Amino acid sequence: MDTFIATLPIIVLVWSMTKERPWPAHIALPLTALFIGFLQLFYFQGRAPELAANTIAGLLSVLTPLSIVAGAILLNSILVRSGSQEKLRHYLESVSSNKVAQLMIIGWALTFMLEGASGFGTPAAIAAPILVGLGFPALRVALLTLVMNTIPVSFGAVGTPTWFGFEALNLSEETLLEVSSLTAFIHFVAGFFIPLLALKFVVGWRDIRANAVFIFISVLSCTVPYLLLAQVNYEFPALIGGVIGLSLSIAFAKFGVGLKRVNYTSTNLKKESSLENIVVGLSPFIIMIVILVITRVQQLGVKPLLNNTEVWFQLFDIEVSKALIVSWNDILGTTISWSYKTLYVPALIPFIVTIVLLIPFLKVSFFELRHAVSETGERIKHPAIALVGALIMINFMMQGGESSPMFIIANNLADATGENWLYVASLLGALGSFFSGSATVSNLTFGGIQYGIAEQAQLSVPLVLSLQSVGAAMGNMVCINNIIAVSAILGINNQEGKMIKQTIKPMLVFALVAGILSQIMP
Repeated sequence: MDTFIATLPIIVLVWSMTKERPWPAHIALPLTALFIGFLQLFYFQGRAPELAANTIAGLLSVLTPLSIVAGAILLNSILVRSGSQEKLRHYLESVSSNKVAQLMIIGWALTFMLEGASGFGTPAAIAAPILVGLGFPALRVALLTLVMNTIPVSFGAVGTPTWFGFEALNLSEETLLEVSSLTAFIHFVAGFFIPLLALKFVVGWRDIRANAVFIFISVLSCTVPYLLLAQVNYEFPALIGGVIGLSLSIAFAKFGVGLKRVNYTSTNLKKESSLENIVVGLSPFIIMIVILVITRVQQLGVKPLLNNTEVWFQLFDIEVSKALIVSWNDILGTTISWSYKTLYVPALIPFIVTIVLLIPFLKVSFFELRHAVSETGERIKHPAIALVGALIMINFMMQGGESSPMFIIANNLADATGENWLYVASLLGALGSFFSGSATVSNLTFGGIQYGIAEQAQLSVPLVLSLQSVGAAMGNMVCINNIIAVSAILGINNQEGKMIKQTIKPMLVFALVAGILSQIMP
């Protein structure tokens, strides 16, 4: 009965968002959160103060994804109004007018690099508007970017899901590197399938077959260095793989290697590839990438400054650190806490900083800036409500520790599968990402469960943890937060259920690949 009651809200949520006349996320998620709160209070004997504290934490936690989305929408609006995005479109068309090449360069290689540098939903926030600016349909682009942005995720944000996600397990350096190696290998093999399934959302199989050589060159340009580096390091595989992959993808596309020949529709190619278009079109993204690398790479010394937790001042129970980290510990006398890293969450840095630097360069008028801000406010209203519902729902599902609905589901999955756990271990990681919106949080939440299952069933601990890491990454395809965020950025309304129906298919293919590989890996 406990398992049924714990699973019931998930069933209700999926049904409400995928039925014939689906509820929009800003209605379905808050109602589901209310339903789980009711179950916590009257079935799981959840304490009212903790429910109240989790509600407050959920309301405040929305600042993180919402500020990222708002920053991305504002930047994109300014780029459109200033003409920068149009110039970028001209430049990319000058590299190759082949649509598959454009999708691989932006949707795959650029996304791969940005995930390695930052994570936090930044890749889709940057890449998706570029592709829409190139003329691709918004809904199809959203599906493509959700599926593409999975393989680099285990090593996203300079390896955070791996080195921080499993930190509580106190793994040895040798074990962590083994987890890194196995994780990268599974992603490497999945790289032969997942990008193809992502492309299918936008172009047909005929185009994919005609450009298959370039597609695999672009994929391998990222995944080969990614795999090799993961044998000795778990911070830079995605970042370095993305840099190499993006450079090679542009170079090969420029010379048409492996691409079906497509005639340019423009009558003035020289104008389209002019230095002005290259500089103006790429400058926003070059600035952002430089800022992300400077602020994310530990060795450069800026990252510790942005994460400095030394208290600057305190107001009642709220603390503000010298790095402007706002924290509220022990909300309402519980153990529940909340914090917002003002300088590290990729909103103020890099989006707002980039906008400030670009205003004089792109000659953005006050009138254009005011309208961009107004448009941003309008577009984030419904996503804000949906995200609040999602985050409160997540907190309620995890309330109760080992007696929480989330842990009841996880433990029953383990009991039901026994020694066959390897086949479905990745799905638990995906479940964590589906709810939390973060591969890191999924690893933090379920890493201990996976570790315990591995020991009980006498399975390889590094292998089980690598499946958890892979699952947490592939869960980005169906993650509610990610779907809401990319929909808000692209102006897609009330399509969340339809998107989950579409992205769950490649996610299950990914899980199948991981399950099969788990049987032949050490």
